[in-house]
Amino acid sequence: MTVLSRLARAYAPHEHRPLDGYLAAIGAFGAMAGGLAAAVRLSGRPLPERPSMADVALLSLATHKLSRLVAKDAVTSPLRAPFTRYAEPAGAAELNEEVRDGGSSVRHGIGELITCPFCLAVWVSTGLTGGLVLAPRLTRLAATALTATAVSDFLQMAYSIAKEKAERA
Repeated sequence: MTVLSRLARAYAPHEHRPLDGYLAAIGAFGAMAGGLAAAVRLSGRPLPERPSMADVALLSLATHKLSRLVAKDAVTSPLRAPFTRYAEPAGAAELNEEVRDGGSSVRHGIGELITCPFCLAVWVSTGLTGGLVLAPRLTRLAATALTATAVSDFLQMAYSIAKEKAERA
């Protein structure tokens, strides 16, 4: 039994917690962030002293939408299928899925990551922030499309709620 296996067993004796899968995810995130940092350095582009509030708002809404799109949208389920199993609809074009527990703990860790919009948001915002430095025009354009979709989603929900209230009255 490896040191990591013993640690995982001591950490969660009654539940499977794929610590080695989580370590792999941490390593992949570090590699992504390091790659972005290296690309920025090699590009010679200056880092902004501080991002504008408009960019922070744009990337925040875009991060929300892209994270939910990857983690919950029915159309992106083929991307999650190797790591998850369909459980049930979750309303408004979203799905609930269960992480596949069999197989490798890396597979399990990836399954947990890609079904959690909160977990994905860190990855998405890091990528978008790097994109803002490396390719600001393209990143702002893509983030604008995602932001417009997120706002539209909220308007669709508000419309549905208002319609239901009007029909009950």
